[in-house]
Amino acid sequence: MNPKDCAKLLVSIGAVEVRPDPKDWFTWASGERAPIYCDNRIVMSFPDARRRIAAGLAESIRGAFPDAEVIAGTATAGIPHAAWVAELLELPMVYVRGAAKEHGKGKRVEGRALRGERVALVEDAVSFGGSSLAAVEALQAEGGKVVGVQAIYSYDFPKAKERFAAAGVTLRALTNFDALLESLELPAASREALLAWRAR
Repeated sequence: MNPKDCAKLLVSIGAVEVRPDPKDWFTWASGERAPIYCDNRIVMSFPDARRRIAAGLAESIRGAFPDAEVIAGTATAGIPHAAWVAELLELPMVYVRGAAKEHGKGKRVEGRALRGERVALVEDAVSFGGSSLAAVEALQAEGGKVVGVQAIYSYDFPKAKERFAAAGVTLRALTNFDALLESLELPAASREALLAWRAR
């Protein structure tokens, strides 16, 4: 699946919303305010879209991380995508909590124990990369060897690219900010405002 086709698919199911007026911007969990939001949880509700996305993720992982032995998903939005990909690739799956649970075994990585296996981490979307890289650290602390992160979508923030490079972690995404912008066919002024926001 190429970035343009993936972007068109996400736009077609309503996973992407733009609010050009700063007073209406979205507020992310991190506190960041943004004029655009790509909600890949919506993919779950569209059987054809989720099959196509899962196939695209599996194909990308086969190509970029062919030695992956385990598929991991990030809680919560990455979990269903990781499950579909693990099924397609016939690989074990685990998932990473945002924080270790405070009861039971107090685990952060759920599923069977990792014993040095190579892990491909599936994310729904990557913004600045902090949560993805924290998940990578958690997997490695639990005995996995993360070979890379495979996302559906990346905002392609310069800061994220720097973080992944500094951590020595490869990030791949089926689509990105530029492809979404092209698929949305926004007025020139809105397009320039979004580009300025992403570049800062």
